[in-house]
Amino acid sequence: MIKHIALGAFLLVTGFFSAQNTAMNGAEAKAFVTKISSDTKEIKTLQSDFTQTKKLDFLDKSIVTYGKMSLKSPNTLSWRYTKPYQYSIVFKENKIFINDQGKKSSVDAKSKTFEKINKLIVGSSNGKMFNDPEFTVTYFKNAGYNIAKFVPKSSQLLKYIKQIELSFPKGQSTVSQVNMTEASGDTTNIVFKNTKINAPIPASEFSL
Repeated sequence: MIKHIALGAFLLVTGFFSAQNTAMNGAEAKAFVTKISSDTKEIKTLQSDFTQTKKLDFLDKSIVTYGKMSLKSPNTLSWRYTKPYQYSIVFKENKIFINDQGKKSSVDAKSKTFEKINKLIVGSSNGKMFNDPEFTVTYFKNAGYNIAKFVPKSSQLLKYIKQIELSFPKGQSTVSQVNMTEASGDTTNIVFKNTKINAPIPASEFSL
């Protein structure tokens, strides 16, 4: 359960990708990374509602869940699933805190796959994700979006994740969608909406 939620969440801090995606050239990729890195330097907090759609190989019907993501710089992240069930996962102080409908637990996140996922989600809000040594990053574009594709370098991470694609709407510097393909072939799509930047976030959002 933890693995599926953590991977589905990544991803945390968004099946829309078109066949018309084209690779950015070197100058375009450099300009894109520079703009995102510059624009996100001032982000201290970020909140978004999200819809997550997970397709499992052994199920005919997709699993759709809803909730809210909250991020506080430098490395605190909360995912609260509200429909059709209540489930919360908080990344902070190198630990993962979980509340599964009232049942609370914690997991040490150091040197684990979850820590890498947390770092990449947080990095999406400050541009540092592009320099993550754990991933090879390539860049694409289409009519509406710029896309960064992350492929794990380590065999340990490849056991869980095949690739992750982060979508940035043209003219915007925060992620609006995340597409992830797991090693098993299962896919997760997260769409973010109603995003608020640098709005106050109650401390209760990061406690269980």
